[in-house]
Amino acid sequence: MDWKTVGIIANGAKVGASGLLRTVVVALRGLGREVIYDRATGSLLGESVDLTVKNVFRRCGLLVVLGGDGTLLQAVHEGSFPAPHVLGINFGTLGFLTGAGPDDFAQVLEEVLEGKAIISERSLLSVEVLRDRVPFWSGRALNEVVVSRGERSRVIRLEVEIDGVMLTEYNADGLIVATPTGSTAYSLSAGGPVLAPDSGVFVVTPICPHVLTNRSVIVNERSSITVRPSADQAGVCLTLDGRDPLSLEPGDLTRIRRSRQALRLVFPSGLPFFEVLRQKLKWSGKVV
Repeated sequence: MDWKTVGIIANGAKVGASGLLRTVVVALRGLGREVIYDRATGSLLGESVDLTVKNVFRRCGLLVVLGGDGTLLQAVHEGSFPAPHVLGINFGTLGFLTGAGPDDFAQVLEEVLEGKAIISERSLLSVEVLRDRVPFWSGRALNEVVVSRGERSRVIRLEVEIDGVMLTEYNADGLIVATPTGSTAYSLSAGGPVLAPDSGVFVVTPICPHVLTNRSVIVNERSSITVRPSADQAGVCLTLDGRDPLSLEPGDLTRIRRSRQALRLVFPSGLPFFEVLRQKLKWSGKVV
């Protein structure tokens, strides 16, 4: 890949962020790349920069994100599409979306810029909310869409249709619609399955369902999923990738489809998805 301009977005709240950032900048310039960054990242270097995250997305071919999965998700929501290729350098916790760490990033950067990389194309969710049959809000998610009970500790009723066919009315704390990327996040903790990135499906996972037979349902990523709170359900919230919630009114319809846009994550050639999965979930492969 001929990525002559490399963008950097760093999470300044992480311990050691500025030191690692300086080292990454030096490494990239040593490899002959132009390096750009947004205002917040520039401030960690003591520089005054006018670029926004959207500007960085538009101007670079490769974006290096310093932080964890949360930092990468935030960058995706603040950036613009079509997005550049994204390489995460993890100094967060799990880091399912990252391809390098503080100890091996220099080698990984060199290999990636030489074209020795795995490009993993990740599906996004396109979300539209209709009120009185009129679209009034839209968004995009990389991990998951969550319709939940909000602040009140009570079960809510959610009517779910797949491609216009009634699936069921869930009595639960909420519902998660996750991409393969998001299947290792909230959906996994709610009992959902792990999906391979190229599986071509989404998963619908109820949160603490009242009916024990309600389990995760895997649907084709070309499907249209609609979620509607029952007419008497107030206080229901919609959340994308754990960001600020949107309050839904009774009867609001949330329509979820695969986005026309995708995100291309970059991993070193020796790090396929199932190796990442084994490492991050600490599966030993041995009988206990």
